[in-house]
Amino acid sequence: MENVIEIEGLQKSFGDIQVLRDISLTVARGENVVVLGRSGQGKSVAIKCIVRMVEPDAGSLTVLGHDMRSISSDELKELRRRIGFLFQSGALYDSMTVRENLEFPLTRVLKQKNQQEIDALCREVLEAVGLADAIDKMPSELSGGMRKRMALARTLIVKPEIILYDEPTTGLDTITSKEISQLILDMQKKYQTTSIIITHDIPCARITADRILIMDDGGFIAEGTFEELSNSPDAFIRSFFK
Repeated sequence: MENVIEIEGLQKSFGDIQVLRDISLTVARGENVVVLGRSGQGKSVAIKCIVRMVEPDAGSLTVLGHDMRSISSDELKELRRRIGFLFQSGALYDSMTVRENLEFPLTRVLKQKNQQEIDALCREVLEAVGLADAIDKMPSELSGGMRKRMALARTLIVKPEIILYDEPTTGLDTITSKEISQLILDMQKKYQTTSIIITHDIPCARITADRILIMDDGGFIAEGTFEELSNSPDAFIRSFFK
């Protein structure tokens, strides 16, 4: 199966603090990989390196066949259109309606001008995430779970091949967290996306993961399925699942 993300020996420090310690990872097309770990262990920095929001210090990084360490600024801009990044905060434009939030990447990034096609795409993604009736609401009128769904809809509307999720269930109640986790799985199946999901939410990992990597102190310390890791003979690995 084709690998769409290949990382080898990636390192990153901020001053004297080494955040990523020689991490390596491959992600196959259509796979959901969960990176599980406590807060402050380097999980979010790792996915920000993938889209060059953070510049790594060493190592190789290939995304959709492109060498991210030597890619030109024009090539990077084009490649980012194929990668969705779901920020922990959702990063919605609070001064825009749901419809306008969705139209923004279509008209500004994809240069879409056909209003009928724009309207159809907006309806499609809102129906996919269960927000068809919210199209003319403001973000301030949405609940926390609805804002997460809205952010996912805006990510999906440009048809990304890869989606990077940064703590998608943070700040949500247990029931809504489960709904968002199931939605991530449903979107993988519906749109055949490849995803890396950064989380410390065990139920989210159980629902979404094809494969889990555990990160601790800036490095990967274990890899496997949810069942394999939660039943690991290593007590420290099992402790992540309690």
